[in-house]
Amino acid sequence: MSQVPLRIGIVGAGTAGLYLALLLQRAGHSVRLFDRAASPRTQGCGILLVSAGLEAIAQGAVPGLLDQLLRAGQPVRRFVIRNLKGGEISRSEVDISDGELPSQLIQRSAILSALWNCFDASDFRGNSELIGLRQQENEVSAFFANGDYWNGDILIGADGIFSRVARSVAPERRLCYLGDRVWRGVVADPDFCLDGDFFVYARGRGIYANFFDLGPNKKAENITHWGFFHEQPLPEQRSEQLRLLTEPVPTEALARLPADAAAVISGTPAASTVCNWNFDIEPLARLSQGRVALIGDAAHAMSSSQARGMTAGLEDALVLATELNRCPAEGAEGLAALAAYGEQRLPVVHRYQARSRDVSVRIGRRRRSPLRDPQADFSSVA
Repeated sequence: MSQVPLRIGIVGAGTAGLYLALLLQRAGHSVRLFDRAASPRTQGCGILLVSAGLEAIAQGAVPGLLDQLLRAGQPVRRFVIRNLKGGEISRSEVDISDGELPSQLIQRSAILSALWNCFDASDFRGNSELIGLRQQENEVSAFFANGDYWNGDILIGADGIFSRVARSVAPERRLCYLGDRVWRGVVADPDFCLDGDFFVYARGRGIYANFFDLGPNKKAENITHWGFFHEQPLPEQRSEQLRLLTEPVPTEALARLPADAAAVISGTPAASTVCNWNFDIEPLARLSQGRVALIGDAAHAMSSSQARGMTAGLEDALVLATELNRCPAEGAEGLAALAAYGEQRLPVVHRYQARSRDVSVRIGRRRRSPLRDPQADFSSVA
């Protein structure tokens, strides 16, 4: 680790922020992990965590963490692309080489729970909604809506696509609406999506959908994750945006899927479904400014077309922790580490973002113009 412990604040306790906090905590730094939720969050639907994401976990060398994730998920075994009539367009089997980590179908809740199991939660501060920050020559300060404040050496924004920390690093940052209202859910499924299947229903007639097998739950029921993307304009009024996020999938849109796929979605309890508008961001010119840096979706939110969002955040955390652990005792604590982190990660995440957008265009997703003030207009939607 570094020759002196650094005082490091992290805003946002999603997977990227929590993994970074865990790595820094284990290295002996003074860590505070802030989140606007009152208690540690372990909610979430399913995700394809590609092998690079598991490799970032393996390289972090947190005892038991990789094994927990491998037990909690299921390797993807085949990808099947179908048309909206149910006809098969293509099928590819997944081969896993000896010694290679698999791409894992897993619930976000399982990833978060595994991370929390390894983290000393005494360094967590819930009910901490960031309202401002201030940089000075020798420290950075963060201020929260509950009246608390924090002073330290380095502040990290891991606060997601609607990041408030990002304002101080890249004030030009803008969200781009990708054209879809998206529902996701997890449901017991005895016979539709099994054995590591990943089904995609190709975009057409204003919809796109995917389904993948999460394996058995604690009740030995097979669990399937699904995502349903419905093309529609983003309403101008925030109140209308929020209202539409409380609605179920429109019946007429769901009817465009084959009956067996539609039945999986319609059979999902409302409590097991989430809905959001779909955004990415324009690539940023920097990932740090002074004593403040960005990781995860705060730094490079992208569409799910390449399944790289969570993986990129885990990689960010590993690289940033590695650089912070190399900080010398003398000089400006952490500033060189933030610069080195940005130099390493910017070209990588720019490639991820470019590939994501390229695939989105090829499958027919229509991108909209950047929004003028995403923090003011949409921060409460996250």
